[in-house]
Amino acid sequence: MDVTTARERLKDMLAELDRSIGVLKGDPVAVREYSAADAGSDLTDADRAQAMLTVATAQRRAVVEAIERIDEGVYGRCVDCGKPVPEGRLEARPEAARCVQCQGKRERRR
Repeated sequence: MDVTTARERLKDMLAELDRSIGVLKGDPVAVREYSAADAGSDLTDADRAQAMLTVATAQRRAVVEAIERIDEGVYGRCVDCGKPVPEGRLEARPEAARCVQCQGKRERRR
């Protein structure tokens, strides 16, 4: 993928993530009468919202870092080994920082 297309896709992703994060940071609980069941349900909803916020924030960071790699002229190169990230991987995940092999190693270490 050429860097102009990558930058546009990444900026679109960033805008969408910013909107999602804004919604997730809003008050998830409307003012209403509570029952014991509502309290349990609200806790579950809050936990789910927090998990989604964590994922969205991490993805946002990856997108910003990808834009920085474009600016530095190293977009499309694995941040670990320096080899090219496969075109198909960048098409699917424009924010990808690692080649498939290095990403696999990283995930196995977790």
